[in-house]
Amino acid sequence: MDRLPWSRFHWLVVIGLGTVWILDGLEVTIVGAIGSRLTEPDSGLGLTTGEVGLAAAIYVAGACTGSLVFGYLTDRFGRKKLFIITLGLYLLATVLTAFSVAPWMFFVFRFFTGAGIGGEYAAINSAIDELIPARRRGVVDLAINGSYWLGTAFGAVLTVFLLNTAIFPADIGWRIAFGLGAVLGLVILLVRKNVPESPRWMFIHGRDEDAEKVVDEIEHGIEEEKGAPLETVGDDRAIEIHQRRTTGFGEIVRVAVTQYPKRFVLGLSLFIGQAFLYNAVFFTYALVLTKLLGVPDDVAPWSLVPIAIGNFLGPLVLGHLFDAIGRRFMITLSYVGSGVLLVGTAILFGSGALDAFWLTACWMVVFFLASAGASSAYLTVSEIFPMETRAMAIAFFYAVGTGLGGIIGPILFGQLIGGGIQAVAIGYYIGAGLMIAAGLVELFLGVDAERKSLEDIAAPLSSSAKG
Repeated sequence: MDRLPWSRFHWLVVIGLGTVWILDGLEVTIVGAIGSRLTEPDSGLGLTTGEVGLAAAIYVAGACTGSLVFGYLTDRFGRKKLFIITLGLYLLATVLTAFSVAPWMFFVFRFFTGAGIGGEYAAINSAIDELIPARRRGVVDLAINGSYWLGTAFGAVLTVFLLNTAIFPADIGWRIAFGLGAVLGLVILLVRKNVPESPRWMFIHGRDEDAEKVVDEIEHGIEEEKGAPLETVGDDRAIEIHQRRTTGFGEIVRVAVTQYPKRFVLGLSLFIGQAFLYNAVFFTYALVLTKLLGVPDDVAPWSLVPIAIGNFLGPLVLGHLFDAIGRRFMITLSYVGSGVLLVGTAILFGSGALDAFWLTACWMVVFFLASAGASSAYLTVSEIFPMETRAMAIAFFYAVGTGLGGIIGPILFGQLIGGGIQAVAIGYYIGAGLMIAAGLVELFLGVDAERKSLEDIAAPLSSSAKG
């Protein structure tokens, strides 16, 4: 699989699996943008401002729970079964959210929407890395994770029109927003049905004949497309596998903590740093603009569009360098560079030199680098652990990072906003410090995984080499 040239098959994988990040960006942005509408009695829900914040926390809790539960099931029952189930759960929950008529219904359905999206992270990242050629793994992973910001931009623009009561009634527009997310998810599901199970997973779990059949079909299709035979794989690349049906949760934890302790610290550092920064800023940025810089409520959502563009362009423009130059250098540059830029932003903001326009411009530059770093966090943890624990590793680091960042960051910044511009600037320094610290961990503990087979980066637990 690692030697294959880029083909239509790989585009199928990217479109069928990778586009789910657009849904996540859409979901997070829509809820943030419609929060004020949901507090109005005419909306059909009449939430309090506290309940709007609670709904966001419940979504995060669902995502963390879903990532752990479905991450374990992905390693046990296969990538394809779970990336169909998790998307199906998302579709059902987001449709039901649109029909919520009471706060408790909205909370329950937001939890399960988050669970579906959280489960997607583990199932999708593991499947993509196992199906994409080694020399393209970095740029593809970063571009796919960066597509989250397409959903953010789309959600920001969409809600401006859906919340216009001259076009849609107050109790209808926000419901349509969730319905459109379900329509996009259904289209993705139809494409995803054609993506095969990971041959790597099948072979290790005793389905070697099925694995060979899938690989043969992929290779035959690529040879027909390219009009030339593929290069043969030498016997020196062979790995002896002791097939197993399942890998226990205890073994997964033991491998991560005792066999790869430095990689364990690396994964935690990368995820906590980026999760704190992103959740802290994006859950509270509208408040910073409206409460501290005097931006009208109906104008503030537009600021997310240029920031989303900066976030999307970072992985897209820099992604190929993670394969060409290397993981360690580029991840360190992304984290430390964005942290240094954020320090500069904090100094200017704290001195009163930035208005809403220039603060947004500064965030575009900061997130251009930070987004590449955040996307590389998912790439890193999906590469550096053995095949049998890959999905669970992604799930664990996502849950811990998202849990801490999604709770501590917004709560802290929410309090700092009450203290004025100087207090918020202190929060920016904290975020910058975490990003720089994570970058330094990458510098000393990073794994040079570029252009290497996954089995060379971390041998499968089932291989004879692991003894």
